[in-house]
Formats: sequence, C-alpha cells, structure tokens
Amino acid sequence: MSQDDPRDGTEPTQPIAPQQPTTPPPSWAPPQAWGGYPPPPPTQQLPYAPYAAARPPAPRGRVSGWIWPVVCVLALVLGIAGGVAGAAVYERASDGDGFVGDGLAGVDTVSEAPLPVENGSVAEVARRLLPSTVQIVAEYEGQEAGASGSGFILDRQGHVITNNHVVEGADEDDGPIEIVDQDGNRYSATVVGRSPVYDLAVLFAPEARGMEPAALGASRSLLVGEEVVAIGSPLGLSSTVTAGIVSAKDRPVTTGDSSSESSYINAVQTDAAINPGNSGGPLVNLRGQVVGVNSAIATTGGGGITGEQSGNIGVGFAIPIEQVRVTADQILRTGEASYPVIGAKVRTGGRTDASGAEIDSVEPDTPAERSGLQKGDVITEIEGQRVTDGIALIVAIRTHQPGETVEFTVERDGEERTISVTLGEQVG
Repeated sequence: MSQDDPRDGTEPTQPIAPQQPTTPPPSWAPPQAWGGYPPPPPTQQLPYAPYAAARPPAPRGRVSGWIWPVVCVLALVLGIAGGVAGAAVYERASDGDGFVGDGLAGVDTVSEAPLPVENGSVAEVARRLLPSTVQIVAEYEGQEAGASGSGFILDRQGHVITNNHVVEGADEDDGPIEIVDQDGNRYSATVVGRSPVYDLAVLFAPEARGMEPAALGASRSLLVGEEVVAIGSPLGLSSTVTAGIVSAKDRPVTTGDSSSESSYINAVQTDAAINPGNSGGPLVNLRGQVVGVNSAIATTGGGGITGEQSGNIGVGFAIPIEQVRVTADQILRTGEASYPVIGAKVRTGGRTDASGAEIDSVEPDTPAERSGLQKGDVITEIEGQRVTDGIALIVAIRTHQPGETVEFTVERDGEERTISVTLGEQVG
C-alpha cells in the first residue's frame, strides 16, 4: 500500500523543491598592523601661532558633560523599542495565529527530566505528567465533538501536540476544536499546521498559555524492555494512565487505511494499553520525559490503525519524539512540514522474502535519476540500516531530512553496489 496512491501500491513521485543555499561561515582575516587598527594618518605641520595661548591638555578619561544625558536617553529609547518588539513577537505567539518565527527556539519548552534516574514509580510519573496532558475534542463529519483524542502541552505559549488524524476533519471543515485539561477546563484551539505524512499536528490555545509543558526526552536512548507510561483519553476517558514496556524500536509502520492518506512512521512499539482516544497523547519514560506520541494500534485484522473502534491487544506504536521536534519546529515557523523524497516509485507489497525494496520506476530529473538508481534495483540498506520491503524503505528515508546525502546499498544484476542520493523535498 502507499501513502498517496493505494491503488498501485507505490510511493508517488514528488517534485523536488530546490535546496536553499546555506550561508557560508564568516571569514576571518589576520589582524592588521598597529594592533589590528588601521595606521594613523600622516602627521601634518601646524602653522606657528605665537600669539595663541596654549590650551592645557584635557584630563585623560573625562567625557564632556553633555554626553551622559544623550547616552541615557538613547538607552531608554532602545530599551523601550526592544520591549515593544519583544512584546509584539510574544503577542503573535500568544494571541495571534500561533506561528513562531524562530520555531521551537522561540517558545518555552522543557527538556530537563522532572524525575531522577532512579525513579521507578509510575504513580510519580502520572503525578508529574497528568497536568501537561489534555483531551482533544473536535468536530468530525459535521458532528460537533465527533472526534476525541489526546495531546500534550508543548510550551508555555499555548501550543499543543497531537495526531493529525485527530483534528484533520475539523481543520478541513473549519469546525471547532477544544482542549480539556486535567481539571475539566475547556479551551478553544486552532490548528497551526498539520503533517499527514508524519501524522502530527500543532494546535494553538491562547487561553492555555502558562500551562506546564511536558518535558521532551529522547527515544534513541530507550532500551527494549524499559518501562514506559502512556497517558491520554482512551474511549473518551480523560486522564487515563497505562504502563508497559518498550517492545521494539525502529518498527516500520504504516497507519491509516485504503480510504485515507497513509502515514509511515519509524515507531516505538509498546505493550502499554493504547486504545482509540489515546491518539496524540504522550508515551513517557520513568524520568517523566515524553519519548513518543501514541499514534496507532495493531488489531487482529492485521494492520496498524488510527482512530478505529478496535480494542488494545498489547501492540501499540508511538512516533519518536525526535521526529516530533523536527516537525513541530517546521510547523511553528511556516504552518507546514516537509519530508524527503527520492523521486521513485517503490513496491510496498509483492515481495515476501524480506530481501529488500524493489524500485518500480524512476522519474526524470529527480534525485533518484541523478544518482543512477534504476527500475528493478533492489535497495537492501540505507546508511547501513537494513531495508526489508517498500514500507521499510519509505520509513528509513523519512528519518532523514531533505538535502541530506544518504548512501543506498543496491542489488543490481546480482551485484551489490553503493549509490549516494541527495534527498529532495516535498511538503506534507
């Protein structure tokens, strides 16, 4: 199956956006003579004035009296101007459209773990994280409050992280969205931006400004078997806490179904109970840091789903927090997120031997063509990471960023070769 065209089971070719040139680092030159200052002008012979009284030299270090009032006034003006500019930026992030020019660097997030390394208490994790976790209630297919999900507070400016599929319908129909905190307080929210590709969305709730943000951790440091906690609102039951372990890492998962756009995620797998309504809520380590966003569950029907009415069977998936950081930063800056593409279609089904991902076609003037990839090539590794099938290939590509040069290990005509591909860019 494919994210964009499930009918042919291939990844679509996307136009490659031109890469923006990076700013070269500043150049430094060795200091000039005279201690780095330009040489003094040549001395001039002054006319002799025998009748002019010699003026005594001014004492060293003294400044004329009129200078200080000017300096004080100038400093006051600059201070006021800076305060006004800063207030304007803050107001835009707090009471306007939710965009932040500096992305995550322009808002107050938290990374420091609220709990010590030796903490082993799920109850303590719940106590720290419940105030930062919210229920999302959104319109769906014309029904107010027809969709329910979860989310967590990203910063003190009122931004909230959730899944795209929780608010997609409301955003497309301009329907109402609300967040509900632990105490039952409801705040109106709007969508800053969404990424269907990564199944992430950033909301903005000005009235929630000042709520305690959840601490952001790292999924890369997780160990298989490590305890984790899932917090959210499964089946509309707000402030629900479940616990389990990390069952697997780097699990290629496609979410969605044939009637909607699919997302491909390199997921953290957990057996913590996750049910419909948990979507968008945090997966947390025992130090109280968010390590993922709960996004999908497996069912006995055989596939990962998002938001369907099926129960937990102990196989849930979360989007790694590293991807959340990247996507949230892009959305805060522009309202959109980008993802890497190579400009080739790949079979996402048909191969049952897990021997790699077969390229079905290569489009002209794309990174794939420029690098020398051909139809029929079987990609077995990306940057040393094994690729078992088409879904694994798409997920592996999307863990990188547009503009990166990535090494593909390719089998062609029975021979193995390495091909470097500079990734293109697509918005979505």
